[in-house]
Amino acid sequence: MPWATLAAVSAGGAAGAVARHGLTAAFPHAPGGFAWATFGVNTAGCLLIGVLMVAITEIRQAHPLVRPFLGVGVLGGFTTFSAYAVDVQQALQTGAPRTALLYLAATPAAALAAVFTGVRLTRTLARALPRRRGEAR
Repeated sequence: MPWATLAAVSAGGAAGAVARHGLTAAFPHAPGGFAWATFGVNTAGCLLIGVLMVAITEIRQAHPLVRPFLGVGVLGGFTTFSAYAVDVQQALQTGAPRTALLYLAATPAAALAAVFTGVRLTRTLARALPRRRGEAR
């Protein structure tokens, strides 16, 4: 199982990183500007991790490789908190301390709000869906 898990994380991470790179390349930001693409990627990734964790731990039992592939791999590769740190540093170096401070504070706040929203939304939707006989929740 360890090799299968490693392969799942690796494949998912590659897919997530390619998706993130595509978005950040399509929507570049000026030096010292707010890194909207990275902000959006991190926020969306956190929303999806909230959805995923509820879906595979509370709603339906998933294959053992789903969490490593999607959670650690795809969403871990998709989100990029290291680029967030570099973006803050670059904003400071280019003389944009207000942008740096706003981005520094907004990213973790949005990420936490997104995870919370993903969890709450998924739980609410799961309760609203009719249950199938014999299926545990």
